[in-house]
Amino acid sequence: MVQAFVITLREGFEAFLIIAISLTYLRKSGRAELTPAVHAGLIVALAASGIGGYLLFNSLNQEWLEGPLALVAAVSVTWMVLHMWRAGRRMKGDIEGRLRTSSRRSGTGAFVGVFLFTLFMVSREGMETALLLIQLHETMNLAAGAAAGVAAAGAVAWLWSRYGHRVNLQLFFQVTAIFLFVFVLQLLIKGVHEMAEQNYLPYSHLLHQRTEAWGPDSPFGHMLTYMLAGLPLTWLLIRSSFSFARHTNRSAAA
Repeated sequence: MVQAFVITLREGFEAFLIIAISLTYLRKSGRAELTPAVHAGLIVALAASGIGGYLLFNSLNQEWLEGPLALVAAVSVTWMVLHMWRAGRRMKGDIEGRLRTSSRRSGTGAFVGVFLFTLFMVSREGMETALLLIQLHETMNLAAGAAAGVAAAGAVAWLWSRYGHRVNLQLFFQVTAIFLFVFVLQLLIKGVHEMAEQNYLPYSHLLHQRTEAWGPDSPFGHMLTYMLAGLPLTWLLIRSSFSFARHTNRSAAA
């Protein structure tokens, strides 16, 4: 449940940010007539993500796909985290730059450009979410965790839109990134184990035996589960302590 919550929290927040930045830019740039294109792109993206998620979920009946999908999910998470770590600070500028290019067209061209931009950006987040959530299909209360994550993402996005200067997005992305990197390790172990079981890899028998002892119910698996919560909280406490110390020193100097 916790994994599902964090996944939908992060992915949902990024999607909310994309929509919020897009709508704000169009209003401020005098192209408010293009906001229906954003709404239409959002609706189609959600539908496409739902269909994609349904197809991915049904693919779980094919045992030969479980290992490859787990590795694809691990690569997807790693790319997403590294991309946001590197480009997160200029996310707002990148989105506005792309919208500027799309909205400069006239008539239908501008509408289609903004629509396609929204469709691509939001459906990418939706498909990543679906790909990650299907790896947790055996988790108890998966739907509740995912729904809570989406609700929390909406709340954080609202806070950012109202009190942007008070919301530390860098810390938010750092904490969720640490969580997801541990999740990536779990996905890699699962992917290698499943692919070895299907004899896709060299020395598959040996790999299958070795990774069997690293499953979710093993001591190593339990350690990873504790790390999912422990490492992000530890980093949050460290950063909060440094921030408090800096604030105290500034107050004393003043």
